[in-house]
Amino acid sequence: MKEVILALFTGLIVGFIFALLRLPIPAPPALAGIIGIVGIYLGFKLHEFIIPLFTR
Repeated sequence: MKEVILALFTGLIVGFIFALLRLPIPAPPALAGIIGIVGIYLGFKLHEFIIPLFTR
């Protein structure tokens, strides 16, 4: 849980700094970005599940 809170806090700081400097947000559009992150996570977990099946 500590990692989640630190990640959220870091994101808030970075987002605030980018807005303060009037820079575009360093992320893809909201929904597409979230789906992309979920896809990366699920792909990583799928790898952890499938690879051990073939290495036994």
